[in-house]
Amino acid sequence: MKKIPSELPDDVELLKNMLLEQSQLLAKHEQQLTKKDKRIVKLETLNQKLTERIQRFEEVLNLAQHKRFSPSSESYEGDGQVFNEAEQVAEIEALQPSETQTLADETTYKQPAKVRRPRIAPELPRIEVLHDIDKKTCTCCGNELHRMGEEVSEQIEFIPAEIRVIKHVRPKYSCRTCERESTEVAIHIADVPDTLFPKSMATPSLVAQIISAKMHYGLPLYRQEKMFNEAGIELSRQTMSRWLISCADKLEPLLALMKTELLKQSVLWADETTLDVLEVDKSTCYMWVYGCGVEGSAGAKLVLFDYQDGRSGQHAAQFLEGYNGYLQVDGYAGYEQTSATLAGCWAHARRKFIEAQQAQGKGKTGKADWAINQIQKLYALESKLKTQSFEVKQQQRQQLAAPLLKQLWDWLEKSKDTIPKESLVGRAISYTQKQWPKLIRYLDDGQLNIDNNRAERAVKPFVIGRKAWLFANTKTGAKASAALYSLVETAKINGLEPYHYLTQLFEQLPTAKTPEALAKLLPY
Repeated sequence: MKKIPSELPDDVELLKNMLLEQSQLLAKHEQQLTKKDKRIVKLETLNQKLTERIQRFEEVLNLAQHKRFSPSSESYEGDGQVFNEAEQVAEIEALQPSETQTLADETTYKQPAKVRRPRIAPELPRIEVLHDIDKKTCTCCGNELHRMGEEVSEQIEFIPAEIRVIKHVRPKYSCRTCERESTEVAIHIADVPDTLFPKSMATPSLVAQIISAKMHYGLPLYRQEKMFNEAGIELSRQTMSRWLISCADKLEPLLALMKTELLKQSVLWADETTLDVLEVDKSTCYMWVYGCGVEGSAGAKLVLFDYQDGRSGQHAAQFLEGYNGYLQVDGYAGYEQTSATLAGCWAHARRKFIEAQQAQGKGKTGKADWAINQIQKLYALESKLKTQSFEVKQQQRQQLAAPLLKQLWDWLEKSKDTIPKESLVGRAISYTQKQWPKLIRYLDDGQLNIDNNRAERAVKPFVIGRKAWLFANTKTGAKASAALYSLVETAKINGLEPYHYLTQLFEQLPTAKTPEALAKLLPY
């Protein structure tokens, strides 16, 4: 900008021109300042975005390092008391104005670790081996020694499984007289016993062992083939696969009864996991799991697997057609296509906050800590109510959990606008708020759980087995696996040992011709 002269001219026109020139220069500078201000705002916005992006990359890096080098359990670095159940329960009880409780001071100390000997079942056969001394006379005075007691120790001996061949002999009989006097001679022979595998060398115990080894212990058929070959039996994996598929087909009436019973329950849970099927063009198929009840509780306890080519919610809607009860699931939107009333899973919501906390880096604290602490208070209450009736659970949840949930919701509302939405904490907040109606539904009925861990436990044996056998060759084989996993997992959740249950089932199934007879063979 030009400097204004110390002495202004007396000419009015000249003064006007000077003023106009100064005004134009001022306007030009203001435009330049406006452009610079806009550029500053733009750069500040870009800087904020880049800062948030760097923070997200740091979160991803910290989380990846934590998952690689730290324990996989849902624990985290914090104030050291977030998972202290006793303290959480005390805080919950403090919400009751009519109750007071004094906690005694406790002195804790670390006891030396004790080596725990394996437990040996008392019903196992014992072979007693006596280790006695040769001379029973005193070395001091020569008098006879008397037995004052004994020391007993036990060792475990392993004897490989016994494989034997059952040779069926059916004598044939004919009449000598008819042989001499008639052209047609009747031959008399005993009928073939009813068996689940006619004209096959498979016995109920053999097929039960193959199924139990694969579905219960995760042992692929190719490894079983090797084990049988080493035992002197040339049993190919193709033959075993045919047996399992044939077995699954014959179990369909039993599985139909199980599904009918499942759909009668007021509360179900569901989950799904991937499965590669070589016969299917698309890369990923799914194994769905539905169930009711929980191990150790009263009431029906069932687990049913259902193979499908995809993850569309229509598969769940078709399987649960006509079901209007509660369905406890994770956050997958496909279950919205069912007619069930959905209940959410707090374990999934908590997991997202834990990942956000883990991504902060070791020793650091953040906003995720408060949310995890609040959610853990809900779990502490559930631990306290574990043995209570459904009615008491519902009452206590309404009285004690509802205020905690209100506090958590208020925190979510307050934090959602102050935390970047793309950060892990922001995503955890967004997920929790989106799932909120389903997450708080467990307040409505004591039969509902706070999470869907029952379904995750039910599908876990399948996931572990999948790591060993990797894929299914055909859709028929995948459907057979679903049927057999259904029986094995239902037997387990009802406290039955799979091998013994399946052996008994296959022995009795050929003679079970009526629905009533089939019902007696159910594993519950």
